[in-house]
Amino acid sequence: MKHLIAIAILALITSGALAQKNNKDWGGISRYASANIELSNSKNNGKRVVLMGNSITYNWVEYRPEFFKSTGYIGRGIPGQTSYQFLVRFRDDVINLKPKVVVINAGTNDIAENTGPYNEQRTMGNIISMVELAKANKINVILTSVIPATKFKWSDATDIANKVVSLNKLIAEYAQKNKIPYVDYYSHLVEGDERALKHQYSSDGVHPNAQCYKEVMEPLLKEAVRKYVK
Repeated sequence: MKHLIAIAILALITSGALAQKNNKDWGGISRYASANIELSNSKNNGKRVVLMGNSITYNWVEYRPEFFKSTGYIGRGIPGQTSYQFLVRFRDDVINLKPKVVVINAGTNDIAENTGPYNEQRTMGNIISMVELAKANKINVILTSVIPATKFKWSDATDIANKVVSLNKLIAEYAQKNKIPYVDYYSHLVEGDERALKHQYSSDGVHPNAQCYKEVMEPLLKEAVRKYVK
């Protein structure tokens, strides 16, 4: 029994130490640090496209590496992150790479309240700040919708479907007003009265599967990118 208690205490200490260590890089700046250095030291053909996002972007690279290889797009997604964390690492993961285009997909984890209570105006403000930072550095912007969701297994957030629709409306209106391309994944992926993510395109109702990326999201994104990169 004492042996088991000792092991349990050690596990708690270890997990706590790891959590403390991880919190020192709350924004996730170190996640792509090595890759960013390598990319910055390589030749820039003036056609770089960076995808800024969360697990939806991260999984895209994992599930469909051939897409990124064929297009040359650069994935900068970190699972679990909110728009607040995007802002922290925006310079390292976007501006310093000097891309032609940045594609911003933000909002899912804000609504899930991963880093605190959801505030739609602040989330939209974070998106606008990223747009302004990009434009100030002569980087073209493509905004995308939040994809459908009705619940998050890791969160007690409520009224999710309505929050997704409302935030998407703000993003679309801002994009239209400022003449920014807007990729509407949502309308192609939503189904039913609950406004859920189409069942064939996800195993958990939140994250797209490889089929979803290939059949829906990739064609839509490539069409938008052609405005800036031929």
